[in-house]
Amino acid sequence: MPPSPIPYALVIDDHPMVAQGIGQMLALLPGVDEVRHVVNAAEGLQTIAALGAPLIVIMDFWLEDGGSTRFVIDILTLAPDTRVLMVSGDNHPTLAGKVRSAGAQGLIHKSCTPDQFQSAVQAVLAGTPWVEHGGPQKADALRAAAAVQLRMSGTDLGLTQRQTQVLDLVLKGKPNKVIAQALTLSEHTVKEHVTAILQKLGCTNRVELITRMQGVELVLPAGSSD
Repeated sequence: MPPSPIPYALVIDDHPMVAQGIGQMLALLPGVDEVRHVVNAAEGLQTIAALGAPLIVIMDFWLEDGGSTRFVIDILTLAPDTRVLMVSGDNHPTLAGKVRSAGAQGLIHKSCTPDQFQSAVQAVLAGTPWVEHGGPQKADALRAAAAVQLRMSGTDLGLTQRQTQVLDLVLKGKPNKVIAQALTLSEHTVKEHVTAILQKLGCTNRVELITRMQGVELVLPAGSSD
């Protein structure tokens, strides 16, 4: 997709006050003529489809429908030259690796100063990875961060309780028949759940799903058995 005729930045955040503050800082940057704000990834993709590729997407790591890294591949498929910088109030040490593994160019903490934010945006626009507290981060440090398990619940991933249970068994390599027996479901129902999980996590098959979930420790709903 070609860039928009009007160079713009896109903010994806479901907190209006946070989004407004980010927008105001982005508007001060040279080369950014307009800032658009949407509350979820679906609206972000619609905006890109309508306006063309933005210069940069600033996206909250945690959106209302769960972790947003699964949407990065959709954004970059639609607009491969767009830079993606994610923001989070979470200090978990694995987030940087997850962000970079998803294809985003950087992560910055919500507690950063305006100067730090502008430096991060400028670095990402220039093609330099940027990770929260210290500035550009080396590739080996990113890989080390990615190697640490990130605990995520089904809710974090935008899944229902039952879908979380199904996902757990899929990640253990269980076929639909075994999953159906374990959860007292029909194979047809299990198949529907698996299809929904693939769609929500932006995967086309089980292999891609298992690859996407590497490094994530799935937290099961209370009462679920191992």
